[in-house]
Amino acid sequence: MFMNRLSKSAIIFIAFFFLFTTPAFADVERIYDEAGLLDANQIKQLEKKAASYFSEWSTDFIVVTTNDIEGKSLKRYTQDISDELEEKLNRPEDNMVILTIYIESSADREAYIAGFGKGEEYVDDARIQLILDHIIPDLANDDYFEAFELFFEKSAEYLNIRPGVNPESIFLNTYLQLGVAITLGGLIVFIMAYSSGGKSTVTSGTYLNRNNSRIVRKHDRYLRKTVTRKRKPSNNSNSGGGGGFGGGGVTRAGRSHSGGGRKF
Repeated sequence: MFMNRLSKSAIIFIAFFFLFTTPAFADVERIYDEAGLLDANQIKQLEKKAASYFSEWSTDFIVVTTNDIEGKSLKRYTQDISDELEEKLNRPEDNMVILTIYIESSADREAYIAGFGKGEEYVDDARIQLILDHIIPDLANDDYFEAFELFFEKSAEYLNIRPGVNPESIFLNTYLQLGVAITLGGLIVFIMAYSSGGKSTVTSGTYLNRNNSRIVRKHDRYLRKTVTRKRKPSNNSNSGGGGGFGGGGVTRAGRSHSGGGRKF
């Protein structure tokens, strides 16, 4: 009798567990390719990567592509889309980094990135510009899949670096840190080895007879004069895509965010 009651209790517990936890683990859509820039396999791969990043960082990385922003600016369009997605996802915490691509024609293309919650703090305006620096070349070459993968990678990388630190700093480079550690270790060993040896008592004055030493003569000799000319670099604003725009803001739903965009 007791075992029967225990079995029934276990069944009820398991049923309630799956009932209330299934929505939390259910897969969600994070790639919205309305502009048709990706094939089905690429979308599947990106969805898998985005789900993996969410499991690690509790942050949704979302990509939206479109040929129609409904007469809005790309920033406003992204804000409205993100409000809809936030309501659809219904997360306990509103952590999101969204990339929106607008393609009106081959000559008129724009990208905008916004960060919400943890995304706003760790992927701030300055870091968004760094992400754009990385992905714009691929976008300009129509390598959209590679650009979206890189967007995921850099966003996740910056989530692991505390706010206020330049994530591109050479001092965060693992190989540089290893090299510095080895150099310092070698220097310390050298100093210890040098200090442990006997000290020499011979100095510069050991063989100097100060009574018979004097300056015989001195003179200055002019050798040559060298003048170097350097061309002033021209200001080229076309590298790395077109001019930036956007910045952060607040959506119609009252959600603050970081932001930044660029033409490509």
